[in-house]
Amino acid sequence: MPILDKTIKQLDPKGKQKGCAGCNRKIKDRYLLKALDKYWHEDCLKCACCDCRLGEVGSTLYTKANLILCRRDYLRLFGTTGNCAACSKLIPAFEMVMRARDNVYHLDCFACQLCNQRFCVGDKFFLKNNMILCQMDYEEGQLNGSFETQVQ
Repeated sequence: MPILDKTIKQLDPKGKQKGCAGCNRKIKDRYLLKALDKYWHEDCLKCACCDCRLGEVGSTLYTKANLILCRRDYLRLFGTTGNCAACSKLIPAFEMVMRARDNVYHLDCFACQLCNQRFCVGDKFFLKNNMILCQMDYEEGQLNGSFETQVQ
């Protein structure tokens, strides 16, 4: 994962302007990008899939199979995918997820599996037999004697 360096234009030691690796023209702009040990116009360093300008997206870019990619497209093409523990559907590699122990969930699926209450960051939930439970449903199950404690 190469680091992207946005710097004010500098001349090389012989006083010549640097050439852009994307378009092969001289870089006359005030700013230039340095990535993969090459110099780029801000408009020339783009993701090979979605054409987003990588200087605007963030400070990292990804490269594989002679492609320069943004994070989302790199993960979409080369990332690993898995299945949601609640709905069993595929989770794309670029999608945000929630995790509980070894289980991975779509954000929309991370809810109490009895009452469908959605959880926010910092909310207490319980994991019993791979079921996500809210505190109320868990405590009700405890009163009935059906659960052992596994607080997350």
